[in-house]
This record gives sequence, structure tokens and C-alpha cells, in this order.
Amino acid sequence: MNTKTKRSIKWVIDTKNQFKHAGIHLIAEFWYGKTIENEKELKEILIKAVKRANCTPLKIVIHKFEPQGITGVVLLAESHIALHSWPEYDYVAIDIFTCGDRAVPEKALDYLSTVLNPKKVEIKKIDRGQA
Repeated sequence: MNTKTKRSIKWVIDTKNQFKHAGIHLIAEFWYGKTIENEKELKEILIKAVKRANCTPLKIVIHKFEPQGITGVVLLAESHIALHSWPEYDYVAIDIFTCGDRAVPEKALDYLSTVLNPKKVEIKKIDRGQA
């Protein structure tokens, strides 16, 4: 997964509004859902989220905290997906930033929501680098 990658991501052009932006940044807060503490399980979930988003994974880093909590980050050719958990607060923070017109970050977020099944969800969407 760790290879040299030529940057070929183009800025997204919205044909309706005629504006350009580098990509979409989704910031999600999940409350009262499934707790994941297993590194292998989190890695599998993140890989599936990447596939759903139509992105290219470059590197995955998972870190398990003691006594609880886990962080997983997938570096993408299109940017990144990160998940941070605080089981003691029933809270998961998710950050999905994808560049270019091929990526569909909403599909990754939908998948993560299905897997983690939170009872409360807050989502913010930002068009990054809007020209």
C-alpha cells in the first residue's frame, strides 16, 4: 500500500454554480453507538469505508490507547479518513476529507454510520479550498 503516487486529483467544478473547490470535508460526531476496541476490526472497517468512497488507500495507522480508546487514520491519494473513539463517553469523532471529482465521501460516512449504528449523529460539510 505504500507506493509513490503521482498527484492527479483535479479540483471539483460544480456545473450548477460554476465554482471550484479542492474537495469535500465531512466532520461527523457519533454518540451512543458500537464500541470498537480491536485494531484488526477497525482496519477492516476503514478499508471498506475507503472502497465505498471510491478512494485510493496509501497507508493505514491504528493506535490502541490504554485503558480504552482507539484511533485509526487512512492516508488516501485523495486526502484522509480518520476515526477517534472515546468509549468512556460513548463518542466517536470521524473526519473524512476527499479531493477530486471521483471521490464520494458521503458513501464512506453512510457505511460507518451503518457499522457503528450511533443513536445521535451530527455532521458538518465543508467545501475545502473554494475558489
